[in-house]
Amino acid sequence: MIHRDLTDMRRQPRRPSYLTEPLPYNSTLIPHTAFQPPEALPHRYPDMVDTFASYKYRNTCNISSLDLHAPFAPLCTDRKSMVEAMSSGGRIGHDAPYMPRGCDMRWFSTEEICEILSRFEKVIILGDSMMRHVIGSINVLIRQDLGYGAVTDWNFSPEERQDCFCNYQFNVKACSVQGIFKTADVVKNDPESLACPADTIDVIIEMMIRFPIPSDELDRLRALLPTKKPDRPYAFIFGHGLWNDLDLQATLDWLDTLLDVSKQHAPWLASSSSSKTSTSSAIVKGTAGRAAAAAAKRERKHELGFWPRLFLTPNAAGKEKPDEWIVSQGNKALMVFEEAVGIEVGRRGVEHLGTWNMSIQSNKFDGVHVDLKGNLIKAMMVMNWLNMIEVEKF
Repeated sequence: MIHRDLTDMRRQPRRPSYLTEPLPYNSTLIPHTAFQPPEALPHRYPDMVDTFASYKYRNTCNISSLDLHAPFAPLCTDRKSMVEAMSSGGRIGHDAPYMPRGCDMRWFSTEEICEILSRFEKVIILGDSMMRHVIGSINVLIRQDLGYGAVTDWNFSPEERQDCFCNYQFNVKACSVQGIFKTADVVKNDPESLACPADTIDVIIEMMIRFPIPSDELDRLRALLPTKKPDRPYAFIFGHGLWNDLDLQATLDWLDTLLDVSKQHAPWLASSSSSKTSTSSAIVKGTAGRAAAAAAKRERKHELGFWPRLFLTPNAAGKEKPDEWIVSQGNKALMVFEEAVGIEVGRRGVEHLGTWNMSIQSNKFDGVHVDLKGNLIKAMMVMNWLNMIEVEKF
């Protein structure tokens, strides 16, 4: 377990200085190279070593963090460029290490991941089985366990320990019910496996795939949200699409419902400023003006005070994808859906992380879901987004 001063972790959340202060850096460019080496700065050291070296079952599962991400310079300097780079990157060969496009992401050490999560009162993940695999991979990272980090191994039978090991933790048929849905369960049942101080992080998923969303699922969301502003911010991560055959409108209706319910139950999430409303109302008159006002109202519907929100679209399909789903959920449909979702959620103040480029040359466990390595990359992408959130403004 990583031991840190709990008082230090509970103070007003702040990002590390390399994100908030200019860094002196004399770049020595190597001519005629496609990628420059990472900056020789302390915070980039974990990017250049195998951060899994001390993880449980590292050699048995045979995964190094260097197999997953190839570091280069420059590092992305703001959240917008980071999300765009991660969404549009790729690999040089099948299952090669992933590289963002234009600027690099971090590959954090476990201690850094604990510190990032401690900046938030709660990180809420809402969505489908792909999002369950994201929280599973976060649990792998904070439990430092490649073999069983994503699953409830503390109550496993001998058969489950064999069936849900390493890559098979993400077997949606055999091991989905054994997934860890909240870090509180780890604290309760296997606290020694958690690398982070137990009362400093809170990550949870609510599985929500249908629309209309059942009332009991919405009640569970409300139960996660305080009506008064907490000491630290909440972050929301959404993922949806395959369960409704990539129907864009159904996904947007699903998202709008979750945003509306969250804002109604926790009004501190939304902006209290009326300046934009009064300005837009003053300049629109007549029929055309009323139409413009209605459009502006939709744009303002989910204005945020401090409301970090990220939407992950589904990863690419693999060759094992059943033929009956190729038209409605194949790679062309996935690419069109990812582009459209990025546009529409942006209008709602939600950031978008595409995963198609990252996953098209990766192994797919069942033609639909990426394997342990692909899910660890997704989790690290989410950690990079969380790391760039300006928590000091909360």
